Amino acid sequence: MRRSAPTPALCLAALSLTALTACTAPDTEPPPAPAGLTAQAGSATSVHVMWDAAAGRDGVIGYQVFEADHMVRELPAEKTMVDITGLAPQTGYTFTVRAKDAAGNLSGPGPAARVTTPAAKAEDHRAPTTPATTTARATGPRSAQVSWTAATDDTGVTAYDVYQGGVRIHTAGPTESGTALTGLQPDTVYTFTVRARDGADNSSPDGPAVDVTTPPASGDGPGTAPAAFTAAASPGAVTLTWTAPDTGRETTEYELYVNGLPTTVIQFGAGAVPRGRAEYRLTVAEPAGTVWAVKLRARLPDGNWGSFSAERRITLVA
Repeated sequence: MRRSAPTPALCLAALSLTALTACTAPDTEPPPAPAGLTAQAGSATSVHVMWDAAAGRDGVIGYQVFEADHMVRELPAEKTMVDITGLAPQTGYTFTVRAKDAAGNLSGPGPAARVTTPAAKAEDHRAPTTPATTTARATGPRSAQVSWTAATDDTGVTAYDVYQGGVRIHTAGPTESGTALTGLQPDTVYTFTVRARDGADNSSPDGPAVDVTTPPASGDGPGTAPAAFTAAASPGAVTLTWTAPDTGRETTEYELYVNGLPTTVIQFGAGAVPRGRAEYRLTVAEPAGTVWAVKLRARLPDGNWGSFSAERRITLVA
């Protein structure tokens, strides 16, 4: 708590003056300033700004991003990164972020992040090469370290973008070969890829995907995500295999997601529950060349769904 309520004696005194007097003082204390602010030029006209999420006890409901003294973005509390576009090439910018609570109190700006956009490259349509290798490891229940090998570009790499499940979650500088990721969930499988980007915002294809499983937080118990998940396309079909999570009993029901949407529930009948590795074959009617991103999760003994497996991307074949 950032402030204490009045004592019962004070409340009684206030009520004796008027029945309309509130016993709780107005919230006038601002939340702490956001920490960990970074700004990285993504191109000649854009900058990627990131900061650490506020602690839950701080009561933050949103953030305001400032360039110099001008607010350029306002975001809800769950957003801790933003791309600022429409900037000028070869220009220095200074960014700060303020936290806002439910009473409208704004934090101080915290330390500023300074960045200079690179020169514009005319008619650059060639993307950088793909980062050749990607490695990653969990560093705790809510964090991981991702590393990659350098890419090349005819005009120079200006940034590396880290993606999880097709969504960019972090941007690193052109000289960096790794980054620490925070704000992850315990007992969850993440699939990370890295793309290189140049000053004209041309992005390379994804580098090799790498899976990371964060450990359970203290007291969370065993992991609930299906392990070693694979997906293979064959003519008119997709075959899925995985290892069932340790839920304390046989796992007979799984929910399959395709391209981010729940598609079907896979059920194994009594006496047919696989031992060790599970396998399921889907018949598909979509045309060859269709790309699927697939993942699944298990029904737990308490009736809830567990954590998702790693996500696999496959291309259907005729």
